[in-house]
Amino acid sequence: MAGFLRAQDAISGQEGRAYLTLDNRNYEMFYIKTLEASVEKNKSEVRTLGRRGVQHKTTGWTGTGTMTIYYVTSFFRQIMYDYIKSGKDAYFDVTITNEDPSSSIGAQTVTLKGVNLDSVIMAALDTESEALEEEVGFTFEDVDLGQTFQEPVLGS
Repeated sequence: MAGFLRAQDAISGQEGRAYLTLDNRNYEMFYIKTLEASVEKNKSEVRTLGRRGVQHKTTGWTGTGTMTIYYVTSFFRQIMYDYIKSGKDAYFDVTITNEDPSSSIGAQTVTLKGVNLDSVIMAALDTESEALEEEVGFTFEDVDLGQTFQEPVLGS
């Protein structure tokens, strides 16, 4: 008989933490509302004799992401301001841990390395908003899969 995923093992999106590391200093990213980072393969088309269909060869990858944060920090505006004024760009690491204490699968920790900002809202007002938020796009150059989830205990 097949088992099933127990509801308690679904990871709550609120049960986690994130840290930013820049110039050997760690900053807790308590202001994050959402964060999503994806890796997309870069592929080229390859046509060969004896085959009518197009084949694909992976030639690399690109890391991109977005985070929605509450408008309570000037950290990213300062990074962008420094770039505007001096031309010095900032690359930093972000470590994200998902860990729901009610789940049997434990924790997962992923570090995005060489994170670089795409765009930052420099100023905002919104009379319709109860809590100002901003979306920040970024790219990253590498990833480290530190700790991985365990297999869930299946229900029967």
